[in-house]
Amino acid sequence: MQAAPPDLPLPPVPPVSAPEPVLSEGERLLLFVAGVTDYAIYMLSPDGIVNSWNAGARRFKGYRADEIIGRHFSVFYSDTDRAGGVPQRNLRTAVTEGKFEDEGWRMRKDGSRFWASVVIDAIHDDAGRLQGFAKITRDITDKKLAAEQLHASEERFRLLVQGVTDYAIYMLSPQGDITNWNAGARRIKGYDEHEVVGTHFSRFYIDEDRAAGMPMRALATALEQGRFESEGWRVRKDGSRFHAHVVIDPIKDSHGQLIGFAKVTRDITERRKAAEDLARTSEALFHSQKLEAIGKLTGGVAHDFNNLLSVVVNGLAILQRSPHPPEDERVLDAMARATDRGAKLIQQLLSFARQQPLKQDNHDLNAVIDAFEPVLRRASTGAVAFEVTLAAGLPLVRIDAAQFESALLNLIVNARDATPAGGRIAVTTGAVSLASGEVGTLAAGDYVCIKVTDSGSGMSRDVAVRAIDPFFTTKPVGQGTGLGLSHAYGLARQSQGDLVIDSAPGKGTTISLYFPALTAAETRSVDNDQQERALVVDDQDDVREMAAALFTTLGYDVLTARNGVEALEILQGPARIDVLFSDVVMPLMNGVELAAKARALSPTMKIILASGYAAEANAASGPGQVCDYDFITKPYSLAQIVKKLRTG
Repeated sequence: MQAAPPDLPLPPVPPVSAPEPVLSEGERLLLFVAGVTDYAIYMLSPDGIVNSWNAGARRFKGYRADEIIGRHFSVFYSDTDRAGGVPQRNLRTAVTEGKFEDEGWRMRKDGSRFWASVVIDAIHDDAGRLQGFAKITRDITDKKLAAEQLHASEERFRLLVQGVTDYAIYMLSPQGDITNWNAGARRIKGYDEHEVVGTHFSRFYIDEDRAAGMPMRALATALEQGRFESEGWRVRKDGSRFHAHVVIDPIKDSHGQLIGFAKVTRDITERRKAAEDLARTSEALFHSQKLEAIGKLTGGVAHDFNNLLSVVVNGLAILQRSPHPPEDERVLDAMARATDRGAKLIQQLLSFARQQPLKQDNHDLNAVIDAFEPVLRRASTGAVAFEVTLAAGLPLVRIDAAQFESALLNLIVNARDATPAGGRIAVTTGAVSLASGEVGTLAAGDYVCIKVTDSGSGMSRDVAVRAIDPFFTTKPVGQGTGLGLSHAYGLARQSQGDLVIDSAPGKGTTISLYFPALTAAETRSVDNDQQERALVVDDQDDVREMAAALFTTLGYDVLTARNGVEALEILQGPARIDVLFSDVVMPLMNGVELAAKARALSPTMKIILASGYAAEANAASGPGQVCDYDFITKPYSLAQIVKKLRTG
């Protein structure tokens, strides 16, 4: 009989658990709302009484459910809002519009405030009757503070930008339209904000740049390269130009989309002018130093050559005293003429080197030019229109008149050679006030300027820079020594003045000579040690020139005038006049009228009147008679003038 198998253990019987409760949809929703902690979600009765409360409401507002349910929701509002009926108004809005949404300050249990985002929805039953309100509140204080900080930062930046006056800072749309405007833009460009916002920024560019498409090319460059920077001319509201430094940056949003351009402009006109002035002054200083070095070299060579030439001149003089065959005489004469030319070249070189002895006196340059005008006219060709315009009332200058005449003649000859086919040569004078460094290295002060202008071929800048160098010439071989301008420059510099060349190919040339004007005190101090001065007045050029020559022969420093009006201007000027010698019958003011005014200005002045007929002279008399003054009948002799000068 087979044995029975052993008993095996039975598997454990799992415990019988109670079935999970089945929750309704409403119950699940209540559990979900109650567990939300990021939002305060609760119900209000139609009158605003709190009748539910969730975890988020407890966390935000600090009340337990038993502390708040049954109380009016206005407890969450500030005293000011409650007094103003804000809670009730919010409920009415939710009823009338179906929803109320707002942000504002709300109160916690402990009295602290928080910034809340609030939504109130009106709840109606199927019949449309109001059952209450669902209220959802979120604490967004951090968001509010961040927004306020951002706004404050933006406002500070806006005030900073608006307060900047040295820079024009404004925004452009992607198309280049102006969207805002700061105080610097208003100051620099002259427009108020309402005049430019909405207009295209190309309005600030000059016509040539707009026609060339520069404004839009600048925006394209900024977009392509991340930045555009340049300098150029811009236009203000009043049409004036200024030199601007411009920077344009593209502005993009967080997604990399272009939203516009930031444009910063600075007026650098003064800086540019200062840089140009510095460059011009540096160039003038370099040129002056170069000429100074050349002058020293030239002066040394000229002195040495002068000594050698003196030996030749004296040797020729000795040889010419002895008899020689005719053919030898001709050779000696040719050698003598050559030495004379050499001596003149030496004098011009010494003048450039400012080592030429000058016989400087006080002179009215108008009078010097007027007396020398016939020579100047003869130096110009008949095909050239020659004009002389002398400004009235020039102050005196201290120059060597003979050297000045020689320099002026050289300038006229150069102008004539530059106009071989005819044209115009003009000589003008004027008084100018210069700032320091405005002309070469001249100091600030008053100067007399003499300009010789021609309408000839002109010079390039490179040629103009070298034109005053000794022996530099553009003329064909044998037609110029290259010392004319050098001599004029040397005379001006030795007289504490300067020479300026303004020329361009095809536009002619203007050579300006500047000489320091003497003050009244300087004129008086020099006049005390000078020879006596005579003023010769006659409307006939040849008569006036001859009379001036007679007085020069007598040792007088002579000034001349073409009529009584010019003479009166000289008499009223700083120059002391010892003798007035005037024709009687002249236009504008006759000699007797002039004499009366001169006597009133200087009772001790010697006055001599001249005329062809005494009856004609008396008929022309104004106040007084010819007999009130010394009178000479034309034609007169040197002896008659001397006799009148000795009488009285």
